[in-house]
Amino acid sequence: MKVKTNGIEINYEVEGNGPWITLSHSLACNLHMWDEQMELLTKHFKVLRFDTRGHGQSTAPEGDYTLEQLADDVHGLFAHLGITATHWVGLSMGGMIGQTYALKYPGVFKSLVLADTTSRRPPNAAQMWGERMEIAQAKGMAGVLDSTLARWFTAPYIQARPDIMKRIGDDILNTPVAGFCGACAAIAKVDTLDRLKEIKCPVFITVGDQDHGTPPDMARAIHANLPGSSLAIIESAAHISNIEQSEVFNKNLINFLDNVK
Repeated sequence: MKVKTNGIEINYEVEGNGPWITLSHSLACNLHMWDEQMELLTKHFKVLRFDTRGHGQSTAPEGDYTLEQLADDVHGLFAHLGITATHWVGLSMGGMIGQTYALKYPGVFKSLVLADTTSRRPPNAAQMWGERMEIAQAKGMAGVLDSTLARWFTAPYIQARPDIMKRIGDDILNTPVAGFCGACAAIAKVDTLDRLKEIKCPVFITVGDQDHGTPPDMARAIHANLPGSSLAIIESAAHISNIEQSEVFNKNLINFLDNVK
């Protein structure tokens, strides 16, 4: 399904019954990044998944995006669906959108799960993301495919699961270059750390112990700045921990949600 909001079309799916829960995916993925969570979550929740601006079947405008813009996209989607309260689960970019939304629209989130994400850009962010954008613009998404998979998953998992590498690799290749670059520009400027104390809903933070993109120290910084939050570090997982260690991720997720819904 699609809805026009904030000047673009957002593609989304709704499944299950119960309280609303919204899932927000990583850069260069789409709503199917959450497939491993759906069987569990649809038993307890009405699950909203969507393709972020520039990804999947949503519109991919040219130019830089901002996290505030991506949060406003979500706000328009919520308005279309009549959502005034929802749990939020965001991984990587999805976690950054979640933080930005929670600060801009307080009171909507019943809880917030921040997976493999950060709240402050590293000093070299502009250069690092700029280089990735240049490669994608010059070579297409194939130019960033192998390096992305190597950051997202541990070497043993890459070797053991060629089926997953094909599936996620296709999602990367099918991400529009304009969408990838636009979102890279947004990610490169994330800076919510000093305001996290303003977020009042329950927060669960999780990260793979081998996540080099948003390392455990970044998760610990978020945890330290969110009084009352909880933190779980998942062993033998890199950046896309909800897929690489889906069983552990799902167990931790539902344990958290059972205590807040």
